[in-house]
Amino acid sequence: MSIVVATLNAKYIHTSLAIRCLKAHCAPEFPVDIVEYTIHDPPMHIVMDLYARQPTVLGFSCYIWNIEQTITVIAHMRQLCPALLIVLGGPEVSYDTAYWMHRLAAVDVIVQGEGEETFKHLLQVVAGDAPRKQAQKTLHLVWGCAYRKADGDVVLNPPRPKVPMDTLASPHRFAEDVPHLPNRIVYVETSRGCPFSCQFCLSSIEVGVRYHSLERAKADLRYLIEHGATLIKFVDRTFNIRRDYALALFAFLIAHHGGRCVFQFEITADILRPEVIAYLAEHAPPGLFRFEIGVQSTNDATNALVERKQNFQKLAHTVTAIRNSGRIVQHLDLIAGLPQEDYASFQRTFDDVFALRPEELQLGFLKMLRGTGVRRDAAKFGYVYSETAPYEILGNDVLSFAEMTRMKRAEDMVEKYWNTHRFDETLHYIFTHVFASPYAFFESLGLFWHAQGWGTMGHQLETLYARLFSFIIVHLGHAMADHLDVIRGLLHWDYVCQHRHRPRKGWEDTPPDASIWKSVMQHVLRHPQHIVALPRRRATSAQISPSFLALVAQVRDVHKQLFVHMVTFDIEKYATEGTIDRKTPTLLLAYYRANEGVSLYAGRMSPSLPRVPLDQGVVDGV
Repeated sequence: MSIVVATLNAKYIHTSLAIRCLKAHCAPEFPVDIVEYTIHDPPMHIVMDLYARQPTVLGFSCYIWNIEQTITVIAHMRQLCPALLIVLGGPEVSYDTAYWMHRLAAVDVIVQGEGEETFKHLLQVVAGDAPRKQAQKTLHLVWGCAYRKADGDVVLNPPRPKVPMDTLASPHRFAEDVPHLPNRIVYVETSRGCPFSCQFCLSSIEVGVRYHSLERAKADLRYLIEHGATLIKFVDRTFNIRRDYALALFAFLIAHHGGRCVFQFEITADILRPEVIAYLAEHAPPGLFRFEIGVQSTNDATNALVERKQNFQKLAHTVTAIRNSGRIVQHLDLIAGLPQEDYASFQRTFDDVFALRPEELQLGFLKMLRGTGVRRDAAKFGYVYSETAPYEILGNDVLSFAEMTRMKRAEDMVEKYWNTHRFDETLHYIFTHVFASPYAFFESLGLFWHAQGWGTMGHQLETLYARLFSFIIVHLGHAMADHLDVIRGLLHWDYVCQHRHRPRKGWEDTPPDASIWKSVMQHVLRHPQHIVALPRRRATSAQISPSFLALVAQVRDVHKQLFVHMVTFDIEKYATEGTIDRKTPTLLLAYYRANEGVSLYAGRMSPSLPRVPLDQGVVDGV
């Protein structure tokens, strides 16, 4: 037999753990060829590649993000290869299996749930020159699968019992994967199952949690680190459910990370023990770990309806302690559209969670996954949702589609302006002085963005800054005009921090008066006592760079490494004290040096220096 197992990943950088598990467990009895595509590949290109491999057994791992494209590929392969045995597996087809078997006449077998043992047994009973014919006679022996008999009738066999985790072969020992480890995301599991019963999640259907031994988990991780992996994501549904197990692996990774690898975990924050937080705060190198924390909602009534147990007060304490440690990046998730959470309630949820200032905040929308409780009870809460994957809701009895549209526009702004961290100083000021509600800011910006027609247009980096300032001008008007010059200056602060080399222009494309700017810069650089280093919001200290002091003597070459903008307030005082002093205009100096990144300085002005008008605030090629 020629056996090929394939999947369509969401992006090229992703890798499929599932098909590697199948390949590892079937070896050496059955050599399995695994092949990965993406959902952006033309289906006919995928078909041509698969046809060239001439499989006799073809399996697909199916998820909500790839099922529709997979169906197209399957239909073509059935037309081209009538004798081919086509097998599906994965979470998208493991539930409502009878529906899929009746809908997809081209499919012969569906593997339900965990696939290693079932798929290997399937191969054993169909082994030979004509596996599709053999399957119709022998698959009644294979628990955990659904199949089609010769007369077309569909049979659903009993489920297969779960096996101990360490009896499953490691999916991380393939030589062909090694060259790609530095450039792709590697997915690792140390456990299967979830102790919780959240009714919007497929994990709620499984009972119990099973673990790999620590020795097995450490061996897999050591192999991946030593062979060049740079980003490892753990797919455990709740990595920290066992404190001793999680702490042992944290300690192992801290000791063996190799200096180039980042590890991401799904964490339940309100049960993360204080001693674990304290250990990580003391020992974890900054940036080594990323925690993904599902908050979903802070509405207690909504959480009760979906059987989600959560103590938000404890969660907030944990997230704050982790953030204050400065060691771990946190990604917090929300789900819009949960039962009985109307628009006002979700706005409160968003603001509650945003107040924790996570490095990343994802505003997701409820998906009515097959097999989940929320899909079963959809009529009870008046859900309207897409009938095709990913089954995203369009509204329910307390949330209209118009309101969801506003949420989606706010979500787009969160991604563009918060999660990228290109606007940290500006947004901190906006949330402190202009908008009391972060959600109101992102919602208003999203509506403004849509009204300008920008949603269908591309944008460069400087365009994002210009568009934000345009919104602020319209939103503030004359009532809060005093804030405009501060926001404008902070936008320049944020902008210059986004470059590794001196930008050729600022986000305001206003031609400066070159002679005035040259006079200003020469004076400041010849009087270094006027220069002070600015602290960054994510930095612990600010110091004058030695190479910057050396540059003082080389005024003629300053334009190659220095970007200067005049602000109408004392930017050093704002950076250190958080107060606005408009009596003392200052220069914002961004110094770019290889291997040092960008350093920020404030240049104090002397009375003899010429004042540069506000609309000539960008140095370009002086």
